[in-house]
Amino acid sequence: MTADVKIEPSWKNRLKDEFEKPYFQSLIDFVRAEYKSATVYPPGKEIFHAFDACQFDDVKVVILGQDPYHGPGQANGLCFSVRDGVRMPPSLVNIFKEIQSDLGKPIPSSGDLERWAKQGVLLLNATLTVRASSPGSHQNKGWETFTDEAVRKISQEKEHVVFLLWGAYAQKKGELIDRNKHYVLMSAHPSPFSADRGFFGNRHFSKANAYLREHGLKEFYWLCL
Repeated sequence: MTADVKIEPSWKNRLKDEFEKPYFQSLIDFVRAEYKSATVYPPGKEIFHAFDACQFDDVKVVILGQDPYHGPGQANGLCFSVRDGVRMPPSLVNIFKEIQSDLGKPIPSSGDLERWAKQGVLLLNATLTVRASSPGSHQNKGWETFTDEAVRKISQEKEHVVFLLWGAYAQKKGELIDRNKHYVLMSAHPSPFSADRGFFGNRHFSKANAYLREHGLKEFYWLCL
């Protein structure tokens, strides 16, 4: 089964033991059956896009999402991101609004966050697949165990990573992070249902850059123009 998991080598090295565990075998069986019998997002080749776009050694910031987007053409394997030409979902619009407020940068026309990934932002959903029009449909099938291990590896093996945990679901993974080595920022989720309750005004983007500068690391250009 390990050979069937197409994932970037630096991550495959660290997560290979997971691929042999019973829960992952069951997860793969479930996901394969779902792709055969229903419309599932993202496309199969992009399930591990977050890992492929940001190698382990390059990770400087982690943003944790919940599920992939469940509408047609939206999910591309990076949390909160959509392809060029796809209308930006409200949560992503609110992220850009906070960047505009925090850093004074204009809201971009593109919602593709791959440029963030290439700078070292791991854009990781807790659950890597979802059935169309059915949010949460692939939760509690094993993905959370797998992504927990990815977060644990970052916490254990790296230093001075910034974790942006928005909303209660992402904040559950905060228990896996060594806060003596890393910088954890938490707030409400950018969803329209909660953004006014603490996401807007959290200034996470300038705080992340300040922390990176403080530790001699390159700050981020937080836009995709």
